[in-house]
Amino acid sequence: MANLKVSPNGNMLHYLTRGRGEAVMFIHGLGSSGADWALQAAALEHRFRLIVPDLPGSGYSEPLEQYSIPELARTLWALLDHLDIHRVNLIGFSLGGAVALEMALQRPGCVQRLGLINSLATYRIDHWRKWLEAWVPAILIPLFGMRVNAWLVAARLFPQPWQRALRERAAAVVRTVSAREYLGLGMSLTRWSALDRIGRLAARTLIIAAEHDYTPLGEKLAMAAAMRADIVVVRGSRHGTPFDSTAAVNACLVSLLTDEPLPPAEQWTCDRSPVLHARKFAGTIAEEHALGP
Repeated sequence: MANLKVSPNGNMLHYLTRGRGEAVMFIHGLGSSGADWALQAAALEHRFRLIVPDLPGSGYSEPLEQYSIPELARTLWALLDHLDIHRVNLIGFSLGGAVALEMALQRPGCVQRLGLINSLATYRIDHWRKWLEAWVPAILIPLFGMRVNAWLVAARLFPQPWQRALRERAAAVVRTVSAREYLGLGMSLTRWSALDRIGRLAARTLIIAAEHDYTPLGEKLAMAAAMRADIVVVRGSRHGTPFDSTAAVNACLVSLLTDEPLPPAEQWTCDRSPVLHARKFAGTIAEEHALGP
């Protein structure tokens, strides 16, 4: 079901709800929308109540004047308050992982379980890879526009021949995003850190990290140790792990959300079926989302 509500800053926030059971909020990454959780929603909606928002400035949600990770987190807490949800599980990907972690630190007693996929506890520029991720788009987008940026993003996410369908879909999604919102959301990460607050975290936490993610795996291993979190390293995956490693991600999320043991390490691998990639979004929440509010 598609819904709209007024956020604390007066802007309209779009979200979808699916299923019944314990509440699970999915928070998408940069250049994306809630529709990109389609592959997880299909696996989990029969066991959980899913809340899938579009972050401000993404999808059908209105933009903010200025973006910050704490403000994005407060906006999503306001949505949960509106829905009368006082205990929630949070799953975040990339930018969405930063928002999910900030939410869990703002209200530690309200988050039961936290899943972070290819995300960090700080994006302040302390490594050359973070510098590249922050400033290359800031330079290229004003020069060449979102269409070129979208093609570059998609090619980096899904470079393999059997990932063509995912690559084409990613390019189509990212190029529809406003350059202002893309850069505003992206740069909000560089001003945010949770490192000095990790001790407040009360949720059971799972970190899913791609073997070939853009940011260092070592930083994610250190983050997992600091959070006393479980960590899964998905072999062969790049940054788009919820898309290129659906089977592994979904199995790990079910384990987290049901307090069961993680699947065996031999299952932590990238998907490799061209047929699977071509059909992934057929008949899913992505199609429902495309109908709009």
